[in-house]
Amino acid sequence: MGTIDPIELARSLIRRPSVTPADAGALDVLEGALKPLGFVCTRLPFGEGPDRIDNLYARVGSTAPNFCFAGHTDVVPPGDEAKWSVKPFSAEVRNNRLYGRGAADMKSAIAGFIAAASRHLAGGTSKGSISLLITGDEEGIAINGTAKMLDWLKAKGERIDHCLVGEPTSQKRLGDTIKIGRRGSFSAQIRALGTQGHVAYPDRADNPLPRLVALLGRFASLKLDPGTEHFQPSHLELVTIDVGNTATNVIPARATALFNIRFNDRHTQASLTRLVQDEIARFQAEHGGRYEVSFIGNGEAFLTVPGPFTDLISEAIAGETGVFPEASTSGGTSDARFIKDLAPVVEFGLVGETMHKIDESVPVGDITELSRIYGRILRLYFERFRTT
Repeated sequence: MGTIDPIELARSLIRRPSVTPADAGALDVLEGALKPLGFVCTRLPFGEGPDRIDNLYARVGSTAPNFCFAGHTDVVPPGDEAKWSVKPFSAEVRNNRLYGRGAADMKSAIAGFIAAASRHLAGGTSKGSISLLITGDEEGIAINGTAKMLDWLKAKGERIDHCLVGEPTSQKRLGDTIKIGRRGSFSAQIRALGTQGHVAYPDRADNPLPRLVALLGRFASLKLDPGTEHFQPSHLELVTIDVGNTATNVIPARATALFNIRFNDRHTQASLTRLVQDEIARFQAEHGGRYEVSFIGNGEAFLTVPGPFTDLISEAIAGETGVFPEASTSGGTSDARFIKDLAPVVEFGLVGETMHKIDESVPVGDITELSRIYGRILRLYFERFRTT
């Protein structure tokens, strides 16, 4: 059984322009690397027509514990390709950096883990199982990806004992940050209703804009909490105010606003729904008006409580880099929000400074070092977590 070069595998993946929802052959590349290592690969397509997403679950071994690596092969669009110094899907190496869409987020991490697994399996001492849960729908609306894959796993009786997600968590240097949880994300859309009319005759109309602006001011000034032991304070941010009025002499009949709340473990989507509804009701009692509100929930806050698994990840990082990482819950959402219902989950990967940007790139040396860290994680994991 041969081992895999993480740099060349990363380049092969980047050359596949797998902008969500297109796979563009990225999963074929992974299967080509995994099957010779003994992985049983199962393709899991979900959705129909233009919403169809291809996903991959691969596993080697049949006993517990099952250590799972989760990630995504889909990428965001490259943007203005003329502004790139290289073609965004050419996977060129310049000045010891690998360039291309997905280099940081997160094809290089997938390649690094598969290379680490190849070395681990070549040692012939593996106990338990290693699996990969790879979706093509992380950068999209995340309907036909990880969530449905986890439903499939549960239906099959397939158990994951612990999971590592390869998102680019490092901030300034490789290994300085891991994610042990994530804030929740919750959005509210409020529509203030009035009566259209001529601006010269405001007494014949009912302008909803002043009320909406006043209501938004109350939401913007809310102090939701001071933070918790592992989370920063919850934060509400106004996103947009839309009227759709192209005339200068017409009072609009309606105005709509949207805000997002990134919240910690003091709140849930249900509790925030009640908070928003109660605040609107109080405002309405004081100032009148008519309002409609709808909600969009993108995930609850969650925490993997620090303990043996998080300690193992930190120890492996420190063993290769000499740096003990910060255990953080900051940043946006990830597919870990789905996985946490099935198994303890930690996120760790490359420096994310260039992700989603023009000239996305990572140092070649960081990919190699990340693969070594992943290899140490596998070794420590199967030494310390055994079948019960």
